[in-house]
Amino acid sequence: MSKERARRREAREAVLARERAARQRRVARRERRRAVLRRITPRLRRGSAGRLARHSRAERAAIVLLTAAALILIWSFVDDLALRLALVVLLLLVLPAIVVIALDRRT
Repeated sequence: MSKERARRREAREAVLARERAARQRRVARRERRRAVLRRITPRLRRGSAGRLARHSRAERAAIVLLTAAALILIWSFVDDLALRLALVVLLLLVLPAIVVIALDRRT
């Protein structure tokens, strides 16, 4: 009886060992794939990336609100449509320079 139990235990342990080895191979293969993907995908810098990230939330809000106010003033006080469009384009082209001058920073 004890020899049969020992044989069954050995068989169970052999099956468990095979399953454990297969699981370790799967995990190792998954880790290798992830490592390859990490190497080939570009890293994204979070937080301080981009042009607008250099400004605080209040500064960005001020830029947007003042630009919107300027657009509203242009559309309110200028009658000619061609002049309105020219002033809007001019405002959008000059806006980065205005931000640099007003906030003393590069955009």
